[in-house]
Amino acid sequence: MLLRILDRLEEVIIASLMGAATLITFVTVVHRFLVDIPVLYPYLFWINLAWSQELCIYMFIWMAKFGAAYGVRTGIHVGVDVLINQLNDRWRKAVIMFGLFGGALFTAIVGTMGAKFVIELMSTDQVSPDLELPSWLVYACIPLGSYLMCFRFLQVSWAYFWTGELPHHDATNVDGIEVSPDAPVALGEA
Repeated sequence: MLLRILDRLEEVIIASLMGAATLITFVTVVHRFLVDIPVLYPYLFWINLAWSQELCIYMFIWMAKFGAAYGVRTGIHVGVDVLINQLNDRWRKAVIMFGLFGGALFTAIVGTMGAKFVIELMSTDQVSPDLELPSWLVYACIPLGSYLMCFRFLQVSWAYFWTGELPHHDATNVDGIEVSPDAPVALGEA
């Protein structure tokens, strides 16, 4: 139950950040071009959107950190497993477990170093240039995203140890769409 809530929260955060950043970028670009229209200039000139670029950068960084954890959970990270798949089952499992634990260790170290950095930053008065957000808030994505990614590596390791199954992303599967076995095949497929 808690894992399902965490999964959904992770997806909502990623989608919300991506959608909001896209919307803010769109509004900023439209504003930039509408200000050049003489009739609209007196009304739009006073709207200051200089902060939007900084906010979008922060939103995409947060989205990337949480998106990396999502990638581990769903198996969409790029991996080169040509040689690993040539190994016998015992060695293959050992190498995959080593890789998963290596990923968990690395992200735990990055998360811990990031947490130390954020805690030290909290005692300063540093703020971001345009938004004037506390800098620790901007950098909090490092420990949060890294610890979540570490948890996802451990989660995948646990499942793989007991089932032998790794998460696999099927690019042809779309949630909510069922394809009947007798559906016509598109040209070029078969």
